[in-house]
Amino acid sequence: MIPHMATPGTTTPELLMQDPRVRRVPTERLTLLDALHFLPPDLCEGLIELIDKDRRPSTIADANGDDYFRTSETCDLDPKEAAVKDLEDMLFELNGIDPAYGEPVQGQRYAVGQEFKPHTDYFEPQGADYDKFCSVAGNRTWTFMVYLNNVQAGGGTRFKVIGKTFQPETGKLVCWNNRRPDGSCNAATLHHGMKVRAGVKYVITKWYREKPWEWAE
Repeated sequence: MIPHMATPGTTTPELLMQDPRVRRVPTERLTLLDALHFLPPDLCEGLIELIDKDRRPSTIADANGDDYFRTSETCDLDPKEAAVKDLEDMLFELNGIDPAYGEPVQGQRYAVGQEFKPHTDYFEPQGADYDKFCSVAGNRTWTFMVYLNNVQAGGGTRFKVIGKTFQPETGKLVCWNNRRPDGSCNAATLHHGMKVRAGVKYVITKWYREKPWEWAE
């Protein structure tokens, strides 16, 4: 039985680490964890098929003038798909976050040479598009990202501030709190989706918010 979360839209390392696969990165700069074999290979394959079906060029909030800042392809996964339902169930079992606080699952595909340069997942409070993206559901709290396949070369996710790089492995989960203990945005979560050097990289990302996700379709 998953305990009721004291703060909706968030979870805790203690709760996540009740799953024996979950490991916490030893740093005081941010709350960062990973888990090998979080998703089974067959579910990863099903999610890859959904990404390939609906992918489109990725975009960013608060455009910075760099047309090559994020060169991957993206799609929002249909929550009615069986594979997406299975994923959502597994995430809830792990983190205990009320699904009402979650954004739709996003899938990403990176071909050779594609990357997402160093960025944070939260929306900058002083950013031009902050009100547009945060007026309804607030800012992002936690990020849960899963690699869906092994990559021949490159494609790691580097957290530069702490010098930690995660390499893609089928089913591997990486998750982090985008905020400091006082609730402010944590710039130490800056991370780089590094260039794929050989092969193709597929990932899914699930973001959670401070308030329920109530955007109209």
